[in-house]
Amino acid sequence: MLEEIKKKAKKAKDKPASFGPDINLKKFSLATKPMEKISKLSELSKERQKDASNIGIDVKEKQRSGSFFQLNHSVIYERTKQEGLEVMSVTEALKKYSWLKDYWWKAVAVDSDKYTAQAELKQTKGYFIRVLPGVKVRLPVQACLFMSQEGLAQNVHNIIIAEEGAELQIITGCAVASHLAKGLHIGVSEFFVKKNATIVFSMIHAWGPEVDVRPRTGAIVGENGTFVNNYICFKPVKSLQMYPTAYCIGKNSKARYHTLLYGTKLSYLDVGSRAVLKTKESRAEITARVVATDGSQIISRGHLVGEHKDVKAHLECRGLLLSEKAKIHAIPELEGKVEGCDLSHEAAVGKIREEELWYLMSRGFTEQEATSMIVRGFLDPEIIGLPPILKMQIKKVVESIIKGF
Repeated sequence: MLEEIKKKAKKAKDKPASFGPDINLKKFSLATKPMEKISKLSELSKERQKDASNIGIDVKEKQRSGSFFQLNHSVIYERTKQEGLEVMSVTEALKKYSWLKDYWWKAVAVDSDKYTAQAELKQTKGYFIRVLPGVKVRLPVQACLFMSQEGLAQNVHNIIIAEEGAELQIITGCAVASHLAKGLHIGVSEFFVKKNATIVFSMIHAWGPEVDVRPRTGAIVGENGTFVNNYICFKPVKSLQMYPTAYCIGKNSKARYHTLLYGTKLSYLDVGSRAVLKTKESRAEITARVVATDGSQIISRGHLVGEHKDVKAHLECRGLLLSEKAKIHAIPELEGKVEGCDLSHEAAVGKIREEELWYLMSRGFTEQEATSMIVRGFLDPEIIGLPPILKMQIKKVVESIIKGF
């Protein structure tokens, strides 16, 4: 089985992605020095602790059930604090569990493009998180994928499993060191939500103006299962292209995607979410709030596929332009394959409405204050499933954005 996967990957190693700028993978290095493990996250340098905290990582671990930290290609920290929860390197998990190969590349196709192919052929670890049947994880698990080496390619493959009746929240933060100018992150994440299980996955990205990012994500949701994916990117990035897909294969399965994007400088963001509703009473919701300023370009995609007559899903995208040079392109798609499926969408892109500004200014606010209030409300992170601690963190980032007006 694994040999067949390798063969497929080799055939796709030069296959361009369907969306996003093409990247010359040979420009990035895989050579790096192994990093020593640490016994606690507070042993990280002060600068790295600050970077980690800015993407939702609690270095004191007081409000976390488990932690995983990968620096470049080295897993330097793993810890669990609750029975029934497993957190480890995915390479370690593959050695420990022979059955894990049955999950390998089942939610994402290894031959999707050259980025998935590289993640298989030149994998540089990643994390494995699993919750045993019936276990309700009390506090979020946190995972950080961090890059500090100039020109490095980080190709990780993550596997997350919530067994039957289990509940899991994950906060994952991906970032680079402030001095890093160039890098490539390829992150494959496969989620498996079993019967009556729930996974809430919240991701914060904080990359750099010359970093290219290619996440590839798939989720398989079983009967009465729920998968919630919250994604936040407020920092500049050279190019980001991702189109995570949830497959609702069980009766009454649910998928929700909530995205907040703030494009700055010359960032190119091509971000979408897709839900494929395959069975009776499956449901999906996709919402996106995007703001583009400076010379940034944002493509906001959404795709709903109804494959059963008794399914329901809604897609919503709202975009706010704050610069004459910025661009937002909203692309909603509804694909009904059988009679009776209920799919809907709404999309709106534009500038701040003058009547909103005039109303606030008539109440005594300056134009700058009024603009800040509108943007603050637009990026309000009141989205389902977002942990309170993460809401506070995002609000701090929003406030720092507002100060720039």
